Amino acid sequence: MTETPIRTTRQRRAVAAVMDDLDRFASAREIHDALRDRGESVGLSTVYRNLQALADAAEVDQLRNDEGEVLYRRCITDNHHHHLVCRECGRTVEVQGPALERWVEQVGAEHGFRQMAHTLELFGTCDQCG
Repeated sequence: MTETPIRTTRQRRAVAAVMDDLDRFASAREIHDALRDRGESVGLSTVYRNLQALADAAEVDQLRNDEGEVLYRRCITDNHHHHLVCRECGRTVEVQGPALERWVEQVGAEHGFRQMAHTLELFGTCDQCG
């Protein structure tokens, strides 16, 4: 993924501040609601644009939930990782998958592919939700 530098605006700082406080993936609408609760006046379309800019700059990760909605989260680690996501509460844990990484390279090589890339999100129910 190529990282794109982004301009810092008041709205982008506000969106980034909300992202810093989240420990789970959240939708643009949830982030917009959190901004409103903080007294920040940022339009929903501006939230979407800023989230996409943060994702393009590799400052947040994105995934699609079961309904196809894009969710966003600022990740703890900068290196390649995957996510365990609770279907009930949205709690997210970052995990490494060395065996998966080897398998991806192996499958690619078997079919004449190089420079493999992939994404993987695992959804389940965390211990706290039952």
